[in-house]
Amino acid sequence: MKTLAPPLDIETDPRWIAVVARDPRADGLFVYAVKTTGIYCRPSSLARLPKPQNVEFFESAEQAEAAGYRPSKRASKDRTDVSAQHAATVATACRQIEVADTPPALNELAETAGLSPFHFHRVFKAATGLTPKGYAAAHRSRRVRERLADGGSVTDALYDAGFNSNSRFYESADQVLGMKPGDFRAAGQNNDIRFAVGQCSLGAILVAQSQRGVCAILLGDDPHQLVCDLQDQFRKANLIGGDSGFEQLIAKVVGFIEAPAIGLDLPLDVRGTAFQERVWQALREIPAGSTASYADIAQRIGAPTSMRAVAQACGANRLAVAIPCHRVVRSDGNLSGYRWGVERKRQLLERETLA
Repeated sequence: MKTLAPPLDIETDPRWIAVVARDPRADGLFVYAVKTTGIYCRPSSLARLPKPQNVEFFESAEQAEAAGYRPSKRASKDRTDVSAQHAATVATACRQIEVADTPPALNELAETAGLSPFHFHRVFKAATGLTPKGYAAAHRSRRVRERLADGGSVTDALYDAGFNSNSRFYESADQVLGMKPGDFRAAGQNNDIRFAVGQCSLGAILVAQSQRGVCAILLGDDPHQLVCDLQDQFRKANLIGGDSGFEQLIAKVVGFIEAPAIGLDLPLDVRGTAFQERVWQALREIPAGSTASYADIAQRIGAPTSMRAVAQACGANRLAVAIPCHRVVRSDGNLSGYRWGVERKRQLLERETLA
């Protein structure tokens, strides 16, 4: 692992100056490690200062540990304290974003937090899995959905959510809502959703398709309950029973469940928050026959502390097997909760391993 290259005279290095000053503003930007003790600390640590010639710098604690250094007892406590401080800082920033009429600028959020824009951006993304801009967009999308679902007008909904003009909202409406705003307000009233229910070795299966692609693959024991679940998802859409041609689609999905080696290549209508869609994309990149932990997925999407949010995104997935949340396991390798039952998860993994 490469360290951050020091200048010829370390005593003039701004990082060393920050260490000597125990400057808390440098926390999160780098850590320093001591060659003679094998430990590392954050810049503001109150630990005894080492000789400068025994110091090397790393961008993060993870890099220092990968190079063989261990956190000092004080560093371990420091990391816990910093995590708590960051959580409080991010919570305050989230509230600031949520109550603002228009999304606050990064510099404004960072100034309130008492951090540099770069450091604040890094801390916020690590805690939420989203950039401040992405969080603001997701919050606006949620507000639009809530207002439209309550029967509010499109104009009131978009201005209440912080869109400055009709044109800006309608440019992003399809991505935000998955359909035209008027159709969303009517719970999908003008959208045709074709579906069919069948049987596979895992029980009942429902496959539904919108004009954009497959929008639901549901598994369960009761076919009627699967249809009710689809109706809840698209309360006023035109649900149309699939014809013989559509049944070929469900046969393709069933075939993939029974023999994963054949693969599944279908256009998908994926609708979720920005964070959920990043998680779902990471799930689709897990090869068949392999698994990943929630921590692995959090690392892959650049949000290493968001394991719980990753688990929630897996639970929100409505496209069984197409978005393979069954390939996510606990860090110890054991199976954890699965929207369609742990036993189905076990069977899917066993088939992929044998394929």
